[in-house]
Amino acid sequence: MNVPVVLMLSTLPDAAAADALAQAVLHARLAACVTSLGAVSSQYHWKGALESSQEVQLLFKTSIASSEALQRFVEARHPYETPEILVWQVDASLGYGQWVNAETQRPLHV
Repeated sequence: MNVPVVLMLSTLPDAAAADALAQAVLHARLAACVTSLGAVSSQYHWKGALESSQEVQLLFKTSIASSEALQRFVEARHPYETPEILVWQVDASLGYGQWVNAETQRPLHV
């Protein structure tokens, strides 16, 4: 049996910004886990010009119940004018999915 969870991907300008955002999200319990996928090279159109930059990708794992709050949180704290925020629902293994859901319940009683 699988449990639905939500993945959210975003890119940040550098490792310091990525770490700060990941820590803030985890402190707010909006994600159970944030994985830094490391440095990536992005090429894109921006304001009429072709751009290229080095960025750091983050992959957030959260519950369906917390996904909208996570997206609003990231949008409000992201350093980019138009941040990349990609969100999709996936099926997780039973144990992992239960863990993600438990860790993103607020308030958490330990």
